[in-house]
Amino acid sequence: MHRTRRKSPIGHVLGLAVLVLAVAGLVSSGSALGGARQACGTVTLNEQAWAGSTANTYVAKYVLEKRLGCTVKITKIAEIPVFQAMADGKVDAVLEDWQHVDQYQQFVRKQKSVVLAGSNGLIGHIGWFIPRYLLKQYPEFKTWRGLKGKEQVFRSPESGSQGMFLGGDPSYVQKDKELIQLLGLNFKHVTVGAEPAQVARFMQLIKQRKPVIFYWWTPQYLNASLDLVEVQLPPRFKGCKDDASSGGDIKQYRCRYDAYPLMKLFSKRFATSGSPAVKVLRNFRWSNADQNLVAKWIAGDKVKPEKAAERWVKANAAKVNAWLK
Repeated sequence: MHRTRRKSPIGHVLGLAVLVLAVAGLVSSGSALGGARQACGTVTLNEQAWAGSTANTYVAKYVLEKRLGCTVKITKIAEIPVFQAMADGKVDAVLEDWQHVDQYQQFVRKQKSVVLAGSNGLIGHIGWFIPRYLLKQYPEFKTWRGLKGKEQVFRSPESGSQGMFLGGDPSYVQKDKELIQLLGLNFKHVTVGAEPAQVARFMQLIKQRKPVIFYWWTPQYLNASLDLVEVQLPPRFKGCKDDASSGGDIKQYRCRYDAYPLMKLFSKRFATSGSPAVKVLRNFRWSNADQNLVAKWIAGDKVKPEKAAERWVKANAAKVNAWLK
């Protein structure tokens, strides 16, 4: 009679190990249990040239790296050229776009190489601003009509005999040169460079309680500490535009800037990649107050962007978890 041979304890353990590895392999490959989570890989985010964009970018970077295991690269391409960079696959996502409607027409609707990925939760608005102490001295400066004939109040070494209008970074959405011309104002449009240079210039004048009028926007972390008043520009009308870089009939720019949701953009290649980062960035939303807080830490308090992002994420677990669902 033939006796059945019992496995040794070592053989039993080895058999279990093989079974565990086999199941793990099936789960990893997605051939069992309904499919596996795709590896995140590398995600390239574009940081725009303002403090709020830095806040968006580094908070998203922290979440993608720490919660999904992505490798995140950051580029710094200006607002208009970044559309071509997305079309070329050099940038995966922009987390704050100020409604570049002409580029939407070209890259989103015609080429279909860029995808609108929804609002980031922020409401943006650009305008002409003056310090409140100046409005108390010149109440007529509440509207653009009150500026007319008194532009010399704003004279500076840069503007000569004209009043100085302090413009923003040349790469930003703007139409101030066109507005000055259309409204018949005797201003010289002066640009001193990127956001930090503009801030330094008008802060110097404000500290000296001197007259200054300048291009500015919200959300912006400095607004909590600056007592500013927006100068009322002409009302909007059908066909009114805000981005004069598109050219065309100058009359279409004779209106105040709009207020609108700020948008997220993905390259088509990234949007259809299947990366888990796509879903998280689609869900990425926060408030003007959230962004202003992180931007203040970075630009105002000089906290490193990575540390500021970590601080905010750890204090806002519920919001972050909603992005990860």
